[in-house]
Amino acid sequence: MRSRRAGHAMRVPRETGRQAVRRRAAPALAAVLTVVAGLSARSVLDGAAGKYAGDTLYALLIFWLVLVVAPRTRGWVAAAVALGVSTAVELFQLTGIPAALGAHSALARLVLGTTFNAPDLPFYAVGAALGWTLAGAAGALSRARSGGLTENAGR
Repeated sequence: MRSRRAGHAMRVPRETGRQAVRRRAAPALAAVLTVVAGLSARSVLDGAAGKYAGDTLYALLIFWLVLVVAPRTRGWVAAAVALGVSTAVELFQLTGIPAALGAHSALARLVLGTTFNAPDLPFYAVGAALGWTLAGAAGALSRARSGGLTENAGR
């Protein structure tokens, strides 16, 4: 892979398989923990608290999945994608298609929801921002432990 800087070609070292797995491991674990937290929140918390905690964790899950699929993605980009996807899914509910799919599949109901609810939208932003914040903190901790190596996730 080559990048241009000040008219000179610069060689960017390729990541080894082990490095790629390590880079994906933390967001993958975070995604699993987020699913567990989301399912727990909906069963433990009542009413609006459970619903909006679930919305926040939904966007957070998408944030982690972006980093699993594209681990070199900057945190703000992953947050923007998480917010965009969450919002798109919420708006998709206006079509009635997710409700129809949800009537036949619990998985579709969990992933797509069933009913548009505008108050969900700010909680998606909270989840995306939470992901960016957590990834930034993890990146800072990783850099401090390894003596200054950089991570993109928190930027």
